[in-house]
Amino acid sequence: MHLRTQRTRARARTLATALALATAFLLPSAPGAATAATPATADGPSAGRPAADRTWTDTPHGFASLAGGTTGGRGGRVVTVSTQADLARYAGASEPYIIRVAGSLAVEPFGHDIDVTSNKTIVGVGDTAEIVHGELHLNPGTSNVIIRNLTIRDSYVEGDWDGKTTDFDAIQMDSVDHVWIDHNRLTHMGDGLLDIRKDSEYITVSYNRFDQHNKAFGIGWTENVKTQITIDHNWFSGTKQRNPSVDNCAYAHLYNNYLSAQVADGDPLWTYGNWARGATKMVIENSYYRDVQHPYQADATAELVQRGSILKNTRGRTDARGTAFEPRDFYPYTLDRAADVPALVTRHAGPRKDIGTDTVLRVPADYPTVQSAVDAVPAGNEGRVTVRLAPGTYREHVRIGRNQRYVSLVGTGRDRADTLIVFDTPSGELKPDGTTQGSWGSATVVVEGNDFTARNLTFSNDFDEAAVELNGEQALAVKTTGDRLTFTDTAFLGNQDTLMTDTPVLTQKARVYLTDSYIEGDVDFIYGRATTVIENSVIKALSRGSDTNNGYITAASTWKDNPYGFLITRSRIISDAPADSFHLGRPWHPSGNPDAIGQVLIRETLLPAAVRASPWTDMSGFPWREARFAEYRTYGPGAAVTADRPQLTPAEAARHEVGDYLAGEDGWAPHTPTHR
Repeated sequence: MHLRTQRTRARARTLATALALATAFLLPSAPGAATAATPATADGPSAGRPAADRTWTDTPHGFASLAGGTTGGRGGRVVTVSTQADLARYAGASEPYIIRVAGSLAVEPFGHDIDVTSNKTIVGVGDTAEIVHGELHLNPGTSNVIIRNLTIRDSYVEGDWDGKTTDFDAIQMDSVDHVWIDHNRLTHMGDGLLDIRKDSEYITVSYNRFDQHNKAFGIGWTENVKTQITIDHNWFSGTKQRNPSVDNCAYAHLYNNYLSAQVADGDPLWTYGNWARGATKMVIENSYYRDVQHPYQADATAELVQRGSILKNTRGRTDARGTAFEPRDFYPYTLDRAADVPALVTRHAGPRKDIGTDTVLRVPADYPTVQSAVDAVPAGNEGRVTVRLAPGTYREHVRIGRNQRYVSLVGTGRDRADTLIVFDTPSGELKPDGTTQGSWGSATVVVEGNDFTARNLTFSNDFDEAAVELNGEQALAVKTTGDRLTFTDTAFLGNQDTLMTDTPVLTQKARVYLTDSYIEGDVDFIYGRATTVIENSVIKALSRGSDTNNGYITAASTWKDNPYGFLITRSRIISDAPADSFHLGRPWHPSGNPDAIGQVLIRETLLPAAVRASPWTDMSGFPWREARFAEYRTYGPGAAVTADRPQLTPAEAARHEVGDYLAGEDGWAPHTPTHR
């Protein structure tokens, strides 16, 4: 990295702080008495954290987080499926995939298995994704699978309440390891809802709904005592047995589960809640049992410890045997208060609208480079994909293609300067075929896809124009041609042509919104024909060592029929250049096209002394007075009202607000609180 960039990054942090200072001018608990199943401790029988709006995360916890953890399809491509054939194709593939299920998939033949192989994430997009009449099946040896946010339903065979004629489970796995089952609804199937069988290990089952069924959730079918399983925040409602039944588990940790509305069929034995069977060691904590027969029981050979749960209108067995184990010896966790469990679980368990709509790809944890993560985004992508970058320097070109919509790049450091995407290609550099790179090859990052966002990171082109004699020293940090692009708390570092916001063709419109950001350069360093709003930001005009002409901030090439080009508003322009040596802009007519008539408005923005008294100038024979350049209420040592500085009237300014620039035909409004 060149030294100037390091200095500027530190300065940008200070400026951002200064700018921030400048712009600063559940359901209720059930009524009635509830009894604790164990004596009150010093913290009370329902000790735990206060009720929270959200108690879950998007990463596995409990036993699924141990021994290397469960990552599912991380590192693989992202695909969206809406047919049984596509789901089966990707779920059964040998390579990792993040599979987003959209809509309802009706499986044929009735009760058919869809095999899921290792290293897969299968997640429903929002709360409408479902698999009907089918089963997800994990065969022996399968490892590292995440299944989230799905409804799997309706393989029930009429008249076969006990599930004796078929084996149509919702999810079944045999001798697998590292599986996370989370936020699903499993209902009305042909045998069990969830069967975790044989010697499966490192399993977590959380925030699921099990309902309208006989045999809900079974674990075991083995004489070996190996399985380690965490079961938390699940809701069992309208079920009869196996809620769950846990046979020969080395460690079973059940906490904050809610059992309610148990099937009332008069069966004195096989209608029950939790059952520790065989050699199982089970710990139950802060759960809630309402209208349940035999809330929890244990074989004489099992160990069961229960603490902090609430029983309401229950009857039958509440066994306690042995010492079992201490879950915190294996992993950390936080208990919710048992009294809060009904409200929390009924609100949060099962599929959710806000899961599956934003797929997170982590760099470099799951993908070694930014581009490799972007390459995982499919053409025609219809769901948000967020690439989260760990703090560091990523020296690479990044290309987000025209068909790669809804991509976000997000730095995860404390400051945007902590995460840097940088390269050093000038536009005049020759390619292998002898042609020059041009703006496309020069740009460190190119964004062609629509609906892109970036936040909390820095883009740079650190080509050293002073050290190299080259015809074509333009060196772009970012070039965009997509529509509805948002940059928040980002920095753009370079010299000539730092930031180009463009459109695919002259007559096509595209919109870009930058806020709380920093842009630096010297010649034409904010340019192009896209409608671009720069708000609440800092723009630094860098000195080139001249006493008379150090450069041009803007070079707009707006299409003549587009009334909105560049708007710089409520920002600060600063400079280390001498007084009266920098232009606000000049009109760029690519290839001499007369229909590219630049539009630039600088309003309510601080101007430094470096701005020339006549701040607009001609370019390539095209006079600036034929362009659409204006100011409105600029201030500071570089501001003035003269014949060479067109000013908007208040009436004209009212038609050139941020919303006017960005709305387009679809009402896009990224500057409003509801869009941030």
